[in-house]
Amino acid sequence: MKKLLVLLIVALISFSAVYAQGETETAGPIVLKLGHGIQNSHPAHLAAVQFAEEVAEKTDGAIEIQVYPNRQLGEEREMVEGLQFGTVDFVITSTGPLVSFVPEIGVVDLPFLFTSSEHAYRVLDGKIGQNILKKFEEKSIVGLSFMENGWRSISSSKKIETPEDLQGLKVRTMQNKVHMAAFSALGASPVPMAWGEVYTSLQQGVIDGQENPPVILATNALWEVQDYYALTKHFYTPQMFLMSKSTVGKLSDAQMAVIKEAAKNATDFQRAKMAELDSEYIATLEKNGMEVYEVDGSLFQKATKSVYDQYSSVFGADLIADIIAMGD
Repeated sequence: MKKLLVLLIVALISFSAVYAQGETETAGPIVLKLGHGIQNSHPAHLAAVQFAEEVAEKTDGAIEIQVYPNRQLGEEREMVEGLQFGTVDFVITSTGPLVSFVPEIGVVDLPFLFTSSEHAYRVLDGKIGQNILKKFEEKSIVGLSFMENGWRSISSSKKIETPEDLQGLKVRTMQNKVHMAAFSALGASPVPMAWGEVYTSLQQGVIDGQENPPVILATNALWEVQDYYALTKHFYTPQMFLMSKSTVGKLSDAQMAVIKEAAKNATDFQRAKMAELDSEYIATLEKNGMEVYEVDGSLFQKATKSVYDQYSSVFGADLIADIIAMGD
């Protein structure tokens, strides 16, 4: 009897081991969500798709990243909050809504801070940018990289050639205090507004203009509701590639190494694609009837000098000076 009992116990242990092994073998992949607020044709979306494909390939299908474009998971701020709650795993977002989470990120939004994309890369990929990324960990978010959204310029219902032409115009800005301060300094009336409301507001005359890089105008057909596009290039716009800190806990060290490498490759791809397509976006705007033209940027730069005085104590005069010194 005793021998039979031992055999039964051994059999149960063996069955449990086989069953557990079968469960492991048939378990599906880890499914993660990546959200962003832009159109499928935007280089950031193409980079997100590349990122998902590379992660799937290099983990042998153990990680499946589902990409949700065009605000399917909410507006940018909502998606970033989703990172904190663990309901969203990755987000590609503009810096606009991030100032509420990490105030230091606002330094990159100062008008005319960068002289070129290469200048921005030196700052963002170097010590200054990496220190900013680390600060997100305090908010349960992991900063992966800085992508690019291009150089913001002003579209409007009337022609803008000097700061004086902006007097009293209602211009949509992101919900970003630095951007709002810059447009107030230019004499405009900044109207902070979620992107999903902009097209209709322009169409109905609720606002007179908005400011964005060519890619956003082209991929959202803003020529249908705006006549002019003045190439002020007043802000350089990075996009941040962020990850939920709780998601990191679900992955092995080897899987995280794949995530980081794929994020870098996606960022390099996205930046190159932006540079390649920028002139094509402008050509698309012109082809569809929008007047695109150069302006004297120094006039706008001079008019926004007060923003530096206002924010030097917030971001640190030394930090601002260091960024400027890294320019071309």
